[in-house]
Amino acid sequence: MKFCVVGAGFSGAVIARHLAGGGHRVVVVDERPHVGGNCHTERDAETGVMVHRYGPHIFHTADERVWRYVRRFGTFRPYTNRVKAVSGGRVYSLPVNLLTINQFFGVALLPQEARALIETKADRSIADPVSFEEQALKMVGPELYRAFFRGYTRKQWGLDPTDLPASILKRLPLRFDYDDNYFSHPYQGMPEDGYTAIIRNILDVNGLETRMNCSFEAVLDDFDHVFYTGPIDRYFNFRMGRLAYRTLDFERFVEDGAYQGTAVMNYCDEDVPYTRITEHKYFSPWEKDKFLKTVCFREYSRSAEKNDIPYYPVRLVNGGALLDDYIEMAREQKKVSFLGRLGTYRYLDMDVTIKEALDACDMIDRAFQSSEFSLPTFFVDPR
Repeated sequence: MKFCVVGAGFSGAVIARHLAGGGHRVVVVDERPHVGGNCHTERDAETGVMVHRYGPHIFHTADERVWRYVRRFGTFRPYTNRVKAVSGGRVYSLPVNLLTINQFFGVALLPQEARALIETKADRSIADPVSFEEQALKMVGPELYRAFFRGYTRKQWGLDPTDLPASILKRLPLRFDYDDNYFSHPYQGMPEDGYTAIIRNILDVNGLETRMNCSFEAVLDDFDHVFYTGPIDRYFNFRMGRLAYRTLDFERFVEDGAYQGTAVMNYCDEDVPYTRITEHKYFSPWEKDKFLKTVCFREYSRSAEKNDIPYYPVRLVNGGALLDDYIEMAREQKKVSFLGRLGTYRYLDMDVTIKEALDACDMIDRAFQSSEFSLPTFFVDPR
């Protein structure tokens, strides 16, 4: 059989390799000049630093199958994401942990004392938080919410936190010890040669053709089935309107030596126009000291327009009618499956993207074994 996979990010690469490994012909199309999607990494021409071109990606997972899979295609070095944040002219440790609490309130509390303090701050009248703001007030109370979450969230999403779902904040931990590891997953790391090399290796299999600088709309081949990881509304030529996305603008600058001394510095105050500064040599700590210069990026978030790269799907507390329309239109299609972050209009970490693609491969195998080959429109319900 002959298949088309639209998009050369992790979702598309995993599916494409699996199909080609099964003896099928696979064409992967992507309108960018490189594989990897928003995970694309490359050496900065001026400094030599490995740069995450579309913003930093830190690999973390609790799924052993996913961890085994990515390490088949490259070496992962140990990496711990330790984020710092500027609020009110002072630097703090994130996520909120015992050090953050002691720093912010100017105290020296023990874990149980800090827990008791936050209990007095948190709004326990909110039984089932619906919005981002309700989740924050229930979790940490108004002072920490205003210091670290409200302004940053308004800049990141261009919306009031009362309009965003609680699920966005539920992903972040609250700790009563000095653990400043941003993630809690047992498997964490950074690919030694970058993410693009990993995905290029995944796609390196007989029977698989990649067409870069090629949009799906320009492909005229006939296929038995299409796996579409692009924006679901684009597949339908935005017939019902455009789904809302946030995009990012990056302001690159180079300094001698080091600039901020850490990989990620968040800027939580709303009057600072950018959300964070990333210093990319710190994403590769095993080689950072060999570079004489450092390259940094200020990140600015705004609403995506027609020709912008979509980064973050904007899901509102009260909304979703347009997405529902596209989901129903998709279910009426034949010989096409939608998957990945853009295809299902969900914010997904890399490990979840890979896990869902591997699960989809299992479903594809079962479909091949059945008497009538049939694949679902969605391997995971977008809602």
